[in-house]
Amino acid sequence: MDICVKRVYEPFEESDGYRVLVDRLWPRGLTKERVHCNEWEKAVAPSTELRHFFGHDPAKWDEFRKRYVAELNANPEAAAFVQQLKSPEVAAYPRVTLLFAAKNETENEAVVLQQWLINQLV
Repeated sequence: MDICVKRVYEPFEESDGYRVLVDRLWPRGLTKERVHCNEWEKAVAPSTELRHFFGHDPAKWDEFRKRYVAELNANPEAAAFVQQLKSPEVAAYPRVTLLFAAKNETENEAVVLQQWLINQLV
């Protein structure tokens, strides 16, 4: 399964496949039609406390990744999300695209979640 990340403010493309918004908060200024996601999995997003800790500060990136992976490993809803991605309905898509709102495209929760999912699905 191909798992990609994409900023939610970028236009929808058919090639995105199954689109999942992975932010805890709805992206500012966007309607459901513009987001065009198959689902919103806020339960797999970082906790409010972790989001506040990180604050998109690059100096905290490594610690944020460690803490977020620990949260994912302890989160039964994250495990359920992995099982959902294995379902025939989702597996029928050639790609899963994790949507995020952060401006930083390389240091955000979707990047961590993408790698975590890839590790879970092997």
